[in-house]
Amino acid sequence: MIVLRLLNIVAPAYFLCISLVTFVLQIFLFIPSMFRDPSTTPLFSPALLHGALFLFLSANALGNYILVIQNSPEDLGKGLNLGKGAEVLADWLDGSRSPGSALPSTHFCRLCARVTQRHDHHCFFTGNCIGSRNMRNFIMFCLYTSLACLDSLVAGMAYISAALSMSFANPLAFLTLLPHSISQFFSGALLSSEMFVILMLYLWLGIGLACAGFCCHQMLLILRGQTRYQLRKGMVVRTRPWRENLQEVFGKRWLLGLLIPVLNVGSDYRRQKEK
Repeated sequence: MIVLRLLNIVAPAYFLCISLVTFVLQIFLFIPSMFRDPSTTPLFSPALLHGALFLFLSANALGNYILVIQNSPEDLGKGLNLGKGAEVLADWLDGSRSPGSALPSTHFCRLCARVTQRHDHHCFFTGNCIGSRNMRNFIMFCLYTSLACLDSLVAGMAYISAALSMSFANPLAFLTLLPHSISQFFSGALLSSEMFVILMLYLWLGIGLACAGFCCHQMLLILRGQTRYQLRKGMVVRTRPWRENLQEVFGKRWLLGLLIPVLNVGSDYRRQKEK
């Protein structure tokens, strides 16, 4: 439990540090290097277009990240003043000791110290539980974080290509970039700033793929009308049309939430209860 609590603090700090480093590299290194191309027009230069795209992706990623934390799942045990009996009630609710007594999709998170319904999982990078109230914001956070990492990866590769006079037309060039750069760095032929950017390229690739995979997995569960907690416990869920499952999470005006970070616009999840 101590390790999990420590991870609950380290993971958000790690995400915020990566976000800050990415922002600094984009604003002060990648985008200014694009202005040096004399063949582009000032109004529609790649630097301005890329800068606008990066700010859009970053604003959505960070905005939904904040909303995931702000719109945390409702605590069903709030106000009961359970005291030492809280964990006993929690075990009863999620069926840890008596499987037949469990309420549908109800789970007690010992890290958040709350009893939540429609519980999906605990996200260490937000330090918060993910449930019906913030599921859509969590998916948008994963989506835009993945896109922001892809954008930074492409911009970083363009910067390294110009700085080292190399081409990434061959796919093997990216795979051999790291070991070749390490040998050059220790031999003094590569600057520390360029080595740092190369390390960030692989970090952006890993984070982007992880967030994209997690986003796709969550979307598949939503289409089934299932949560990760239900999947892990082997719970049987009601069979409903996939459009109803999507609407329960994303709401009727889903397009607005796709463009800007907002709460569950048009969602009627508060009025829906499992039977």
